[in-house]
Amino acid sequence: MLKERGMRGGVLGCVLAALVAGCAGNPAPSQPGSATHASPSSAPRAPAKPWLNMPDTATGSIPALLSQTGAFTNLRQLEPAGTLLPYDLVLAFWSDGAAKTRFVALPDAKVGFSPTGEWTFPAGTVFVKTFELPTDTKQPDVKRRLETRLLVVDRTGGVYGVTYKWRDDLSDADLVAPEGLHQDVTIHDANGTRLQSWYYPSREDCLVCHNSHTRGPLGPKTRQMNRDLRYPDGVTENQLHRWNRLGLFDTALNESDIATLPTLARSDDTTRSVEDRARSWLDANCGHCHRPGGTVANFDARYETPLAQQHLIDGPVLIDENVDRARVISPHDPWRSVALMRVNTNGEIRMPPLARNTIDTQGVTVLRNWIESLPGRDVLPPPSIAPAGGSFEHPVTVTLASGEPGAEIRYTLDGSVPGPSDARYEKPLRIDGPTTLRARAYKEGLTRSVIAQQTYLVGQ
Repeated sequence: MLKERGMRGGVLGCVLAALVAGCAGNPAPSQPGSATHASPSSAPRAPAKPWLNMPDTATGSIPALLSQTGAFTNLRQLEPAGTLLPYDLVLAFWSDGAAKTRFVALPDAKVGFSPTGEWTFPAGTVFVKTFELPTDTKQPDVKRRLETRLLVVDRTGGVYGVTYKWRDDLSDADLVAPEGLHQDVTIHDANGTRLQSWYYPSREDCLVCHNSHTRGPLGPKTRQMNRDLRYPDGVTENQLHRWNRLGLFDTALNESDIATLPTLARSDDTTRSVEDRARSWLDANCGHCHRPGGTVANFDARYETPLAQQHLIDGPVLIDENVDRARVISPHDPWRSVALMRVNTNGEIRMPPLARNTIDTQGVTVLRNWIESLPGRDVLPPPSIAPAGGSFEHPVTVTLASGEPGAEIRYTLDGSVPGPSDARYEKPLRIDGPTTLRARAYKEGLTRSVIAQQTYLVGQ
């Protein structure tokens, strides 16, 4: 039985150097550039040892245990070394609902600041991120510590990543093999228990996203860091204020300008528009690949790119997933919006394709709401088909239905595309042999539905 523990208000028992260590709680972000809520300490920052105890390139000798990396002084309590600085993001990449605790070890060198684009971090920087998965839906504070990932900026300015898997008793964490690892985690919910798959990424997986196109680190950037954080010195302070005061940036910021810098919108922040929240979610979950020079695609998911230049709305797709008139985002039409389709599935077409095994239902809802808020004709939902396709020993009776009153359903039984002149559905259909049933709804004044399809193998 693996050890689980309650986590309330962040990691317990942090004992750190006055300014730069920390295990601050993770309150919901307040307005960017908000005032400091206590008198901050003026103690200077102690720089971290470059690379901690990690090698300066991926080809070096990587510590076999997390305790050997120099990142923590107390593993059970997850107390970082005194020179590590805590940080948090406005809107994190979806990782199957896991809570994340983040620290960074910064050597005696400056961070390249950008108000809109990526920050650049000096060689010797080490990012430390720990994942804890809620394992009881009735007790959300009960979490199981699964892994800690280290992302290292090597001596050439590139990055490499390694993963440590926590032992059951939290005494240490072991280096995961280069090819990665899958594990099933038991989750308790209202229906009893279920298994949730967790993936410890391979070292090659790390480089799929953390690469030269993204300048390595993904999270720390202005629009993600422009939020308050409670530091272990008792001060709640905007992170840009704190980093600026500590002299971490290569360019000193005008403190009064911080409130005007961009910040992403959390999915649950109803003070921001649904467009802002949807574009923020796409930025955090898709923007690392969907950008110029990234994956083969026609759109740019980064929030910094103006909406009109992102090629999201009515943007053409490379793979239409057998949907007629498919677009990246089809205005007012969630069924023809391939971006929504792919983030709302765990199948082979899921996006992002790495580092998730469950659906971010809150993010998907925000994206759907934005699509439906865009101007356009009302669209018919696809007809329902029951029962679902499959193998049957005996003939099966199939029922079609539309959720739109007055809509008519046209169907075919040979796998061809149904059109307005094909058979109209009037009563349940008897299927007594191998059949591919395809159906589409029509109604005057509304955009026709996408095709619904089921295949039946009867008597095979």
